[in-house]
Amino acid sequence: MKNPKYRLIAEHIKQKITNGEWAVGTKIPSQRQLSEEFRVNRSTVITALEELTAEGLVEGKTGVGTIVTNSSWTLLGQGSLKNWNENLQLGPLKSSLQTVQTINDEESNPDLIQLSKGELSPSFFPKREMQTVMTKMATDFKTFGYEEPKGNERLREEISLHLSKNGLKVSPSSILIVSGALQGLHLIALGLLRRHSTLYLELPSYLYSLTLFQSLGIELKGFNMDQYVVTTKGFVDFHKKKALYTIPNFHNPTGAVTPLHKRKELIRFCEENQLPIIEDDIYQELWIDAPPPPSLKSMDQHGSVLYLGSLSKSLSPGLRIGWVVGPEPVINRLADLKMQSDYGSSSLSQYVAAEWLGSGYHESHVANVRAALKTRRDAVLTYLDEHLSDYADWTVPTGGFFIWLTIKKPFISKNLFRRALKRGVLINPGSIYSENEAGQHIRISFAYEDLDRIKKGITQLEKIFINEGVDERSVPRAAKRRPKEIWG
Repeated sequence: MKNPKYRLIAEHIKQKITNGEWAVGTKIPSQRQLSEEFRVNRSTVITALEELTAEGLVEGKTGVGTIVTNSSWTLLGQGSLKNWNENLQLGPLKSSLQTVQTINDEESNPDLIQLSKGELSPSFFPKREMQTVMTKMATDFKTFGYEEPKGNERLREEISLHLSKNGLKVSPSSILIVSGALQGLHLIALGLLRRHSTLYLELPSYLYSLTLFQSLGIELKGFNMDQYVVTTKGFVDFHKKKALYTIPNFHNPTGAVTPLHKRKELIRFCEENQLPIIEDDIYQELWIDAPPPPSLKSMDQHGSVLYLGSLSKSLSPGLRIGWVVGPEPVINRLADLKMQSDYGSSSLSQYVAAEWLGSGYHESHVANVRAALKTRRDAVLTYLDEHLSDYADWTVPTGGFFIWLTIKKPFISKNLFRRALKRGVLINPGSIYSENEAGQHIRISFAYEDLDRIKKGITQLEKIFINEGVDERSVPRAAKRRPKEIWG
């Protein structure tokens, strides 16, 4: 099919800019001149200019005309984005990615009630203890140079001791320090998974809200969760290029915990089928009611599990300290790739993390965090019972930060997201966590905002259900003649 005429005009202008004929600051021909040149209506020219303006290539100035405002990086970025979108074959994923971008932009907005944030409230930060750690470190350290490829040796020793307290015996040489668990995922995707390979994961899953695997040509294949726990019945279409990603403790977004018998079943199944596992265990310490079962890595007898941990959830995301645990040859390979990427995580952050874990403060701090999370969770469950029980169901999380709500009525959560944003509340719609999410879920966090603001946010959600009704596309025709209310 031929390109629309407005697209031909836009490409013509881009070509002029690319060739250097129209530099930054150049006034391009007027709308009338372009319409005459291409023999189209001015409305077609306006559409082309609006597209170029949205891409940051031109800008209309009152009394002057339309001016070229691009840089060569802008043009390069446009091409890269186009290729990236084609590689992803976005389709229905495109809307979810736009929603994720909006969430990322708005999570720094202090005027919004942040029911989306996956981090602890600043009030949890152990300021006095951290000041003690920083003061001691300031008198002890000698210099900040490049660390070993796997990371600061003392920090790896402290992490080894820390993990042993949770039943995971691992030597420092099998640990790689990364700038948060997310970088660990990046390194695994870049260094270990091949293009056109398949990554199995729970459906829904946090990983669907990212694009790092899809952008590398790796297919995400979700399998259904049996009451939100991993089940080996979901695995089909085995081939050599495959791996599995799972969050067994306080799953993001559902909050579920995989029970011990399911973990044993999964390990046995994956060993039999030579299916390597990425175990994302960043919430492991944040249990509320009881400690979770042993990690998959602690049951691993064949080096098939790569284990991800972090201080971002239990202490502070600003330190950017996480770790990958695995067989030494694999860790060596990832360490080499990391050195080629950034030459190691911040020495300062690594020194701080090592001193923090070695000081003994961490255990008491996490115990305080658990107690505070329990208070918050119980209060938020009460708010939900009072305000949203007519409109949603939910499971009680036994740890972590999140409550996963299932909307009872045909209300599309993408639209709930937009309506909540207009009312000053930021939530995460379920559509960003699933390849085929019907829009009947939302994730809210009880970890970040204070309780008064969380309650206010929940009451705003209630008002949306009461006053604004369901999405028009989800309502039977007969129901659309009813007054504006929740259809049921």
